[in-house]
Amino acid sequence: MSFNLFAISPIIALALTGFLVIGLSLVFSRISKSMLLIISLLGLAASAYFSLSLWNENALAFGGMVRADNFSLVFNVIFLIGAALSMMLAFSQHEGGYLLYAEFFAITAFATVGMMLMVASSNLLVIFLGLETLSISLYILVGIKRTEEKSLEAAFKYFLLGAFASGFLLYGIAFIYGSTGSLDLQEVANFISGTSIKDNPLMILGGLLIIVGLGFKVAMFPFHMWAPDVYQGAPTPITAFMSTGSKAAGFAAMLRVLFSTTDGTVSDWVTVLWVISVLTMFFGNIVALVQKNIKRMLAYSSIAHAGYILIGIVSWNQAGASSVVFYLLSYTFMNIGAFGVIAFLSTKEKEFIELEDFKGLGFQKPVIAIVMAIFMFSLAGLPPTAGFIGKFYLFSAAVKAGQIPLVILGVVNSMISVYYYLSVVVAMFMKQSDQKWPATGLISAVSLSLLLATAGTLGLGLFPSYWIEIFQKIVVSMI
Repeated sequence: MSFNLFAISPIIALALTGFLVIGLSLVFSRISKSMLLIISLLGLAASAYFSLSLWNENALAFGGMVRADNFSLVFNVIFLIGAALSMMLAFSQHEGGYLLYAEFFAITAFATVGMMLMVASSNLLVIFLGLETLSISLYILVGIKRTEEKSLEAAFKYFLLGAFASGFLLYGIAFIYGSTGSLDLQEVANFISGTSIKDNPLMILGGLLIIVGLGFKVAMFPFHMWAPDVYQGAPTPITAFMSTGSKAAGFAAMLRVLFSTTDGTVSDWVTVLWVISVLTMFFGNIVALVQKNIKRMLAYSSIAHAGYILIGIVSWNQAGASSVVFYLLSYTFMNIGAFGVIAFLSTKEKEFIELEDFKGLGFQKPVIAIVMAIFMFSLAGLPPTAGFIGKFYLFSAAVKAGQIPLVILGVVNSMISVYYYLSVVVAMFMKQSDQKWPATGLISAVSLSLLLATAGTLGLGLFPSYWIEIFQKIVVSMI
């Protein structure tokens, strides 16, 4: 059996970065948080370099259980972007008062290792190991604000529900193994192509349980219960990281499993995901309408976006799969950017997370208000942002697949979402407030994160063709 460590070099680089950060903080107790950030970002850059070095290599490791193909490498870059932007957000004034930076940077790196394992795996058990590495890291990160009751409550809720979701996934994997005698995705695909899966209820049940386990990570209905409380209770940089990276990893694993093992017609799973997509969109958007807390609103918004992304999976074509990848990249920029504005504005004493807090922001801090408006427009799917292009590609793929009713429902939901996204813009630019915003100064790391997120949101919206062509090429082998 060949280990081929080069195939997992991005994962090794990231894991070593986490250990290095922890080791340096133990040996040099006075090491600055800026130095730890630089080391962490260099580790992320090294992981990205190794990922790009493996491009078109299609390398295998550990007897084929891990596959470093272009599909996994693109997602590696998405994960690394999300991790880097989130690490920089941790330099806000509010987080500076309590955050253990060495632990935060190291555990974020370990969580990203879990994401990379999930997307690179061609074996169901390795997917489970990656998911558990990610989950345990996130449980710790959510509760890292140890003096805050809401943070501890959020971590406890996330841990309990996450444990149940992991159990569902593990049971699903066990049922698949009981039916096929293998955990390898290619051998599962061979079994499915050679038998009538409709006569194998154990296989159907296993597939449904796997969808439940991964559905928890992407916060799709009805496995979303954890998202609002966890998003609100977790520190803002961690919420930003979790809302993007965890979702991307879950959908990447879902794409890998579904597109590697079935032809889109087995047991009518497309119909199941069609229904889940519609319920997820409507639930997320309708409940978001009444939220006055920005973090809870973005949590329900995240649920709705999971429904949009499912449209690309239901389409079951090259355009659908590539649009999912493009949308997840776009979502990483615009969602981290929205949370980044909260981090930028927050002071040591207070986080500005209520809708009322944003009243009159456009008159006192017009630049940051405009940046927030860009992210709200993108999340709502308005041109010329990445969110608009992402939804356009998703809906176009569904139209090509003949899913016209689903597209109509998706457009209706996009129109619903405009109301609560624009309510933030209205509060900033069309309402006055007696509140005097404290001076935040130029927080270099947070400002850089916001600048990169804004550039990504507008850049993908104005110049999408190059990226969508790359993403179409990488999914060809999976369809």
